[in-house]
Amino acid sequence: VALSLNGFFGGFINSPIMSDKTSDEDVERLPLLAGKTQQPSFLCKMTNPHHFSHRFLFLLVTCFLSFGNYFVYDNPAALQDQFKADMDINTSQFMLMYSLYSWPNVFLCFVGGFLMDKVLGLRVGAVVFAGFVLVGQCVTAFGAQIDSYATVLAGRFIFGLGGENLAVAQNTYAVSWFKGRELNMVFGLQLSFSRVGSTVNMNIMKPVYDAFGSGGYKVLGDALWIGALLCAFSFVCALVSGWMDKRAARILNRDAGETGEEIKLRDVLEFPMSFWLMCIICVAYYVAIFPFIGLALAFYQEKWGLTQSSASSINSLVYVISAVASPLLGYLVDKIGKNLFWCLSGVVLTLVAHVILAYSFLNPYVGVVIMGIAYSTLACALWPMVAYVVPEHQLGTAYGFMQALQNLGLAVISMVAGLIMDDKGYLWLEVFFCAFLCLALMAAVWLYFHDNINNGPLNLSANAREEREKEEEEEARKAEQQINQPLHIASSHRQIRNRFMARIGLSVPREQVSQKSKRYLGLGVLR
Repeated sequence: VALSLNGFFGGFINSPIMSDKTSDEDVERLPLLAGKTQQPSFLCKMTNPHHFSHRFLFLLVTCFLSFGNYFVYDNPAALQDQFKADMDINTSQFMLMYSLYSWPNVFLCFVGGFLMDKVLGLRVGAVVFAGFVLVGQCVTAFGAQIDSYATVLAGRFIFGLGGENLAVAQNTYAVSWFKGRELNMVFGLQLSFSRVGSTVNMNIMKPVYDAFGSGGYKVLGDALWIGALLCAFSFVCALVSGWMDKRAARILNRDAGETGEEIKLRDVLEFPMSFWLMCIICVAYYVAIFPFIGLALAFYQEKWGLTQSSASSINSLVYVISAVASPLLGYLVDKIGKNLFWCLSGVVLTLVAHVILAYSFLNPYVGVVIMGIAYSTLACALWPMVAYVVPEHQLGTAYGFMQALQNLGLAVISMVAGLIMDDKGYLWLEVFFCAFLCLALMAAVWLYFHDNINNGPLNLSANAREEREKEEEEEARKAEQQINQPLHIASSHRQIRNRFMARIGLSVPREQVSQKSKRYLGLGVLR
């Protein structure tokens, strides 16, 4: 191979710029054509980790990490009637597919974050969890094709092992690459891509099912393989993002900036109060969003007399607004700052939306549009705040624990909401959701005062936060310089003798005490 390539690349390999001591980093900085002096094109700059466009190329890749996950998660909802008819299952068995996804993640989100911090590392962990998502969907599709309900459940369980943990990896990637820059906008873009996956699933899976045939479990299995293809695409994105992150870390020497601390499970108990208040906001808020969307279809039909098609359009509007508004709101939060203010605004607006839907007969589009904007605002402001209060080497564990609590809340509240709907109706269900939003509002107000009293960073403007980070970096640099200063140890015979006499309590001869030492005689330093 070397002899074959020598004829084609020989002029470049033997050129003066390529020596035996040329490092990999030097090779990557060399122009492709050594004799040319023109400026590199924009496509070439995108491969350079020092250029801003490379970060956004990485962002594009990581946004598709969870696209397949969100597409596949709502496959049962998009084909609910087909699942129940083709596999001959009832509603309880149908909901078990969602339960087997949520319950394992109560524990696995935290464990997955710990594994990424401690055992696997972020890059390998993202690939492993993307592999779980892919394998789980393949098993689900295969189970549908052979009309095996148990195999479908096994596939959903395997899928759940990787789904939420992949989101943890995606969040940690975002913080690693964009902290202090466009982090809020990045979280908004990632949320937008995720919701696009859910929206695309809701709109295309029924036509795809119809295109494969007139019905039956084999047709259902064929349709589910479309989701497996998208999960395979997300798996490739996990491989590419891991390679890009490793290459950028080598070129930018990012490893030198690591804290080097060892994370332990008991570190969770050392998380600050502000983190636990964020967890309360997260759980109390999201249990008033996702279970409501899951149960709202019949609510719109019953209260406003809408057709199923119109009710479905309204029900999906929250995701559509989120897909469009999240990047814009994230960019706005990046430029203005004050994450806590935006978080409070999102909780208040969502509470207003639920009150409008519950106690008025205004067009339901009014309440749902407000809810969609509020949901996007809170998501862009809440999740980045974790990076401001938790050390970077613990972020994987922090995000994992936060999502584990979120899954616990969703798993429990979804069942309770179903019981309330059966026994009391939709009015009491809305009261139930409003009560949790009030809890989220109280936690947000408490967090505001806690952050203000402790001079925290959560409600600072973008400029003030940047200035504080510069001051902290300068203080850290000065402290490191002081630590690295050499110690001044006595070296002359007279200094050694005087130091020894002082240690054993003998008086030092007055004529041998230096002028500098005389200042401390009154304090008893030398006796």
